[in-house]
Amino acid sequence: MKRLSLLFALFLMISCNQEKVDTEKEGQKLMQLSREWSKSAATDNIDKTVSYWSDDAIFISSGQPTLEGKQNIRQMVESMSKIPGFTISWEPISVSVSESGDMAYMIEKNTMTISDSIGNPITTTGRVVTIWKKNKDGYWKNVVEIGTDDPK
Repeated sequence: MKRLSLLFALFLMISCNQEKVDTEKEGQKLMQLSREWSKSAATDNIDKTVSYWSDDAIFISSGQPTLEGKQNIRQMVESMSKIPGFTISWEPISVSVSESGDMAYMIEKNTMTISDSIGNPITTTGRVVTIWKKNKDGYWKNVVEIGTDDPK
């Protein structure tokens, strides 16, 4: 019983010493990070674009096979960049950060354009849920991305 009391006291001391996370501030940081990522995706810098995903990220998109791992996602990004007229951009709509400040999810709206067979642009919009995790170095990384096209 005495051992259990000591463990409980230790738990209380540790939990009381933890700093309260400003989830609103972390959410704003994440929304800005998403906007920076969107700008990066508009460039030819594939390394920078892919750097926002964690090494073990999962990418799920309507009608496409699930991609697991940064290398598979990288191959998809490289393939997409070779499509004539391809552009993509997005804007975060909302974010929710866990009380512990190490996990979050974001709702985003994206716009993607490609050229048809005669060069006319075809633009689609979609909705995306991204799940983020803060790594030990304090950097946020996208760990799961799930996207779907808007209804036509």
